[in-house]
Amino acid sequence: MPPKFTTAFAERLNSACNLEVREARDGDRVRLGTALVAPGNYHMLLKKSGKDFYVRVKYGPLVRHHRPSVDMLFSSIAKEAGPNSVGVLLTGMGVDGAQGLKDLSNSGAQTLAQDENSCVVFGMPREAIRMNAVDHVEDINSIGGKIGEILSKESEAE
Repeated sequence: MPPKFTTAFAERLNSACNLEVREARDGDRVRLGTALVAPGNYHMLLKKSGKDFYVRVKYGPLVRHHRPSVDMLFSSIAKEAGPNSVGVLLTGMGVDGAQGLKDLSNSGAQTLAQDENSCVVFGMPREAIRMNAVDHVEDINSIGGKIGEILSKESEAE
């Protein structure tokens, strides 16, 4: 995703969502109510410091022809947050994100993928489903509710 696209994408989502959406900056703390978009041409990784999580935004080699790479982000989340995370893979071309979602699943995270009927391009979700990396396959309009259901069950278990 090129830099100008991710800026416009974050701004558009911010205007359409009930939470703050913006491009991530290196060192941003992960906070409830804020969604961070990887800046174009940079990878975004999750890191943990004490009880807090923050993001690293860094330039690095292409991963399967991508920068930013969903695989890199998801794999870092699996390492740093493991079972305390939920991974969601939406419509997209290619296979980026499938291996990272598998890493999340292997770490104990709950994983979701968008179903074929509601995808514009089913490539990324299809690959994750093929790899048995997905716990729940949902229509795009059901994903938010499913995430809420998963998080409610997890908070009840604590």
